[in-house]
Amino acid sequence: MPQNSVSIAGAMIAFMRIFGCATDSLKKILVRGEFDDYPDDRKMHCTARMAEMLNDYSKEIQSKSDNLNSKDMFLMEEIRVLEESKSIGLPNFLPRAAFILILQRKLKDVSNTPIDFVQRVWNYVEEVVVRVIIFHSEGYPQLQNASRRAAHNLIMKMRERSFDRVKEIVEMEKLADYTCNPEYMTCWNEFMSHQNNFMNVLNDESRPEKFSLPGYGEVDVGHLRGYPLVVQNAFDMKMRLTAYWKIVLKRMVDSVGLHLLFSVKNLVNNDLEFEVVNELMAPNSGGIERAWQLSYLFPSYNTDLKDVNVLD
Repeated sequence: MPQNSVSIAGAMIAFMRIFGCATDSLKKILVRGEFDDYPDDRKMHCTARMAEMLNDYSKEIQSKSDNLNSKDMFLMEEIRVLEESKSIGLPNFLPRAAFILILQRKLKDVSNTPIDFVQRVWNYVEEVVVRVIIFHSEGYPQLQNASRRAAHNLIMKMRERSFDRVKEIVEMEKLADYTCNPEYMTCWNEFMSHQNNFMNVLNDESRPEKFSLPGYGEVDVGHLRGYPLVVQNAFDMKMRLTAYWKIVLKRMVDSVGLHLLFSVKNLVNNDLEFEVVNELMAPNSGGIERAWQLSYLFPSYNTDLKDVNVLD
């Protein structure tokens, strides 16, 4: 072998040193929020960009929910569901099945929004990771290609895990109407304080067919006068749903945001290095054998190897 041959162990040491620099850079920009490596490149100020994406997602899911609510006449969905949930029993009981049914419909209507958000975040993270890897492995095509493949494959798997996690979050919300947050009762009581005035307007046909309800603005009530037996329960259910839905949306934002933070941290601190090493050591990758050739094809490669004393 030539005098300046590179051992497999030596090549790996050099590779890991180069990749370690890339990992340190990724920890700074993706985990710690430090961007001194890219002071003028806003796209690489990653924690700020991800925070913006989370805020946009929060606004988007709230806006989508509001738009869907505005398509139906006030209380009509609740009335239809209550009519179909009737049973032989005492009056004025709100059937829990009716509440859960409407809740599940609302969740189904917004269920694609967190999926789209997760997709955007992982696409952005992949762009950043690949860019940093390419920069730090410039001049070493085998490491560059292996790292790029490893990053792509790993993020693809993590994206799928995030999709599964988001679907799980939505399914958990569909399962039960539960919260320990006192905001639910506070909000519901505030809404219900307007019920008597609402019913007075509804029952007095000489009154205008509009009612000003805080949180909803001006709502039509004329169409509700044909449902005197169920409208009071429908109002109660609507207010419970509104109070609870605020908490559900906050949970969907908080849970997904925390999941992504945790996943990105694991990507940078643990998973990426393991994936790259596996890619380099794969039987069909030719990574180490190619490394020997690089020591002769690229002079800078020899310099790097000498710096870590891996040349014979």
